[in-house]
Amino acid sequence: MSTAPIESLPTAERRRLVAIGLLRALATTVLVVAAYYLLPLDNLAGISLGVALAVGLLALIAVVAYQVRAIIRHRHSAVRAIEALAITVPVFLVLFAATFFMMEQSNPANFNVDSLTRTDSMYFTVTVFATVGFGDITATSQAARVVVIAQMVLDLLVLGVVVKVFLGAVETGRGLRTTRQDSESS
Repeated sequence: MSTAPIESLPTAERRRLVAIGLLRALATTVLVVAAYYLLPLDNLAGISLGVALAVGLLALIAVVAYQVRAIIRHRHSAVRAIEALAITVPVFLVLFAATFFMMEQSNPANFNVDSLTRTDSMYFTVTVFATVGFGDITATSQAARVVVIAQMVLDLLVLGVVVKVFLGAVETGRGLRTTRQDSESS
């Protein structure tokens, strides 16, 4: 495989690299969503929601850290950054969907619907993320509203800070490869 910058690769090769990255991201997304639907989240009622959310956020940070390292090491870091973002966002969304589902399981008064299914929780999470807010599902308790506020703030961080971190990793990876190539040609 070529170590040339992606910009210098033929268009067909660039498309192939992007397609492979997006297919890996799609496969990861399918696995994460399948885990969301298959894990016994309704049996975790004894676990503190704050602890569960904190553990989930730490897992998200670990995913981002792994992705940054992978971007820096990849020979086509820009393509890897696209893949990393396509993996990180679904993990983030599933984290909050699971949190909202578990909140409803522990106290049905947290939301204005009779029963919040996993699909309802995902729908609510995506409408908050997309800032659409149809109003058909709303947080009614103070605890649920605090978690929704946390998601809104973290939405901005995911879209801003994580993208900036990934772009910085692309530049770092490119710089390392340029330095390595310069030292090899000397």
